[in-house]
Amino acid sequence: MTLKSGTNAGGEVLLELARTGPAPLRAQLEDQLREAVRSGRLSAGSRLPPSRALAADLGVSRRLVVDAYAQLLAEGYLHARAGAGTFVAAGAAPSPPPAAEQRARPLQFDFFPGNPDLAGFPRRAWLRALREALREAPDGAFGYPEPAGALPLRRALAAHLRRVRGVAADPDSIVICGGAAQALALLAAALRGATIAVEDPGLPVHRAILASHGMHPVALPVDAEGARVGELAALAAQAPAQAPLRAVLVTPAHQSPTGVALTPRRRAALLEWAAGAGAVVIEDDYDAEFRYDRAPLGAMQGLAPDSVIYTGTVSKTLSPALRLGWLVLPGRLVRRVSELKLMADHGSPTLEQLALARMLESGAHDRHLRAARRRYRARRDALVAAVARHLPGARVTGLAAGLHALVRLAAPVDGIAAMSAAARRSVGVYPVGYGFMTPRPVHDELVLGYANLAEPAIEEGIRRLAEALAELPPGPAET
Repeated sequence: MTLKSGTNAGGEVLLELARTGPAPLRAQLEDQLREAVRSGRLSAGSRLPPSRALAADLGVSRRLVVDAYAQLLAEGYLHARAGAGTFVAAGAAPSPPPAAEQRARPLQFDFFPGNPDLAGFPRRAWLRALREALREAPDGAFGYPEPAGALPLRRALAAHLRRVRGVAADPDSIVICGGAAQALALLAAALRGATIAVEDPGLPVHRAILASHGMHPVALPVDAEGARVGELAALAAQAPAQAPLRAVLVTPAHQSPTGVALTPRRRAALLEWAAGAGAVVIEDDYDAEFRYDRAPLGAMQGLAPDSVIYTGTVSKTLSPALRLGWLVLPGRLVRRVSELKLMADHGSPTLEQLALARMLESGAHDRHLRAARRRYRARRDALVAAVARHLPGARVTGLAAGLHALVRLAAPVDGIAAMSAAARRSVGVYPVGYGFMTPRPVHDELVLGYANLAEPAIEEGIRRLAEALAELPPGPAET
């Protein structure tokens, strides 16, 4: 017979004692406590259950537990504090190895392009919106969520997207989801088996999501005018009959990662191709709210709502931790995607949706965006100035909008070597070469996010990056 203890009357610990067998119960208890300490399952300072509680859980006498604790106290595995309890002694549990500590330590100057200014999250405005949502939510809001999303948020989003992005949206066309990742997963499941053209370079994780949910990504090259949509006819002809080209994923307002905008001529050509081919365009509007040196570009979806699926999130405007995004869908896809959302997770958390609705309706979201644009413009300018000072011959592009820029170096570098050399100086950089469907390990461009670094940190990070690149051997020809 095996008995287990999972008591929470103190520290929680899982122990197993076999009633049958040669080993006495006390010896089993001592051995298992020693092993838990040695392995790190019980860490230094962990509080053990009181002897009476542990004895009751295991179905043994309290004297047996007291004697086992006394033995381990004598051996130095445990220590006792009068009136406080019994604890794992400092130094008895193993410390993490230095390599693990190094891996866990965050980079001091991380130019990761996916983060907004995390310190700039509007905590007070969000807390106010959350409190108001809690106070005013009807009792029914605490039941299972509506799969398509809370109606107050869908209403607020429809109004916001019509006003700010020119999207043809109404509440019934919107499905709330867990960020862009779930949006793509739901669409891939709805279009399962089809081929989808994706921008090249693009985000590898997006391609992986589409493929893992049953679609077949193919590369659609990008140049200075955005996706080369003229090549879609050839891609469609090459697609197998059992997996026709039925979708295109684009980031037209600010291509990820190059930063170029899809030109009006190519936008029109893309929409014309989609209408003729019976295909859909998935418009990822991931950071279009941030623009600096150009007039705002309206969403393509407003031009062809029956052919374009619009997706957006709060990951760049507020925080990726919220896991809130949305799809604006043609009417024929709303029911299917809502069903898939129901099967995926039974709906997104309601309270966060209601809080976001309050932010949008009260104007707090717009005020936050205006303040964020000012910060990001200053940080973008700091990046340009730092590159000019510390990386002679480098050129910065993709600056008109967004939260990242492209830095074209004076010569190609080995991407892994550059990342490693920078990381040794606590700098995170991201080679564009790994965004291609066929990776280009040797390349001359880095994608650097500036939104989550203050101006002095940008300056120091680029200075350290220049030191890291200077220690690399001359790179081979670009591949």
